[in-house]
Amino acid sequence: MVISGAQALVIGAALSAAAAVAHLACILLGAPAYRFMGAGEKMARAVEARKLRPTLVTLAVAAVLLIWAAYALAGAGVISGLPLVKFVLIAISAVYLSRAVAFPLLKPAFPENSQVFWLVSSGICLVIGLVHIYGVVLQWPAL
Repeated sequence: MVISGAQALVIGAALSAAAAVAHLACILLGAPAYRFMGAGEKMARAVEARKLRPTLVTLAVAAVLLIWAAYALAGAGVISGLPLVKFVLIAISAVYLSRAVAFPLLKPAFPENSQVFWLVSSGICLVIGLVHIYGVVLQWPAL
């Protein structure tokens, strides 16, 4: 079954929103969730020490993912009123795909993150990025 560009962007929006919810769940569930998600022992210990930084970082990531979900919905024609939809959707696709393939370059900057974290999160980013770019290409004339 072939899906339309609008359908792909709705799926992309749902995937970005799910990723945001997963990040928010870490805040609610605490250090064990950060460990399970592979964020690293340093981040989990900061949560246990009730440091504010892990929560702020996680909230920022979740907020960006929710904004990206909104842009995918705008590209699909579900919502309107967002500026620069074409440009932003291309940028979102590029960020997801870049994150998927650039993890070997990012790993040294985050040595606490597990190999499982890198492989799973990069795979997720690859899927979401491909869904977005597929949707953008098919939806291009309507954007």
